[in-house]
Amino acid sequence: MAEAVEKLVKKSEDPSKWYLQLVRMAKLADYGPVRGTFAIRPYGFEIWERVQRDLDDRFKATGHRNAYFPLLIPESYLKKEA
Repeated sequence: MAEAVEKLVKKSEDPSKWYLQLVRMAKLADYGPVRGTFAIRPYGFEIWERVQRDLDDRFKATGHRNAYFPLLIPESYLKKEA
């Protein structure tokens, strides 16, 4: 059975919806198990790695250093979702 093809919203009409549709239709990412998150698929992750690599080179060329901040979610926020 053929998959139903979703009509892509015009970028000029709703840029946010257009972007989300494009990402899903290109199979770059899927909605994650937690509300508001995405699971990045292989091609999407490859694009992300290339963007990171390019930005890292640009930052280091100007003397900046990277930092990593772990994602911390207050327990009270988790209780709101339950």
